Amino acid sequence: MKTKSKSSFLSDYFIIIIFVALVVLLTLIKPSFLSGKNIINILKQTSIVGILSFGMMFVIVSGGFDMSVGSTIAFAGILSALLGQGNSPLVLALAAALAAGLAVGIVNGIGIAVGNLPPFIMTLGTMTSVRGLALLISDGKPITGISESYKSVTTATIANIPLLAVYFVVVIIICSFVLSKTVYGRRVFACGGNMQAARVAGINTTFIKISVFAIAGLLAGLCGFLMTSRVTIGQPTAAESYEMDAITSCVIGGVSMSGGVGKPWGVVIGALLITVISNGLDVLGVSSHWQKIIKGIIIVVAVLIDVKSKSKKN
Repeated sequence: MKTKSKSSFLSDYFIIIIFVALVVLLTLIKPSFLSGKNIINILKQTSIVGILSFGMMFVIVSGGFDMSVGSTIAFAGILSALLGQGNSPLVLALAAALAAGLAVGIVNGIGIAVGNLPPFIMTLGTMTSVRGLALLISDGKPITGISESYKSVTTATIANIPLLAVYFVVVIIICSFVLSKTVYGRRVFACGGNMQAARVAGINTTFIKISVFAIAGLLAGLCGFLMTSRVTIGQPTAAESYEMDAITSCVIGGVSMSGGVGKPWGVVIGALLITVISNGLDVLGVSSHWQKIIKGIIIVVAVLIDVKSKSKKN
């Protein structure tokens, strides 16, 4: 019984153990890794990826995945940069970014739920098209001249804590509540666990499919707004491969790629781990190319562990 308990504990908290071990190792190699400046930098880097990862979590838990979120960030960022110039009301830039993201998400959801297209094909198509839209609207050039009030959205701090991290915490609280404490959240998990059984049980699976992609798109739009504020320009090539970071954060955080399983705190640790790996390699002066190799390996290993653990349970 004790052996089973220990095994269950290690399975549940393995990702936390790895995260703590990695932080300790990097600190021993490079003491400046835990400097206040670098910790704030890690918080800022984690926030955008983390917000995006929670949108991805809704999609993966329901049994799908979304390849278009990186392009959606760029598209939303371009629109918000155009509306965030000069003395334009900041709310317009935010509304445009959220509306753009929501629109892309709904299109994805309708194509998959109503058109019966595989999620990979549908979101791959929108990934390419939406990136093209961002390039078309911006004429392939960065959008500059955003207002000082827009820049302060992410540069401001509360008690030395970056506002970006505060936004991330708010998203964590809302998404965790929705997934864990609401009927809608339980239905999302039910659809991912067994879509046919969920349909027989009377769940509107079409609505669930469309809504989870809408949520992913909405949060991607928010990320576009925040990223534009952080880098102070709207970049049509921004957020390339961010969809992979979001998927990686979810997978190593314990969200099953086959759907129906996932914990919000795992996604938070997954996003932190991805950021710490990237940041740690930068601090150590390792080529950025290695980051992609390591992330690719992490995805394969995490999915392999998920498949093996499910085989043992079955």
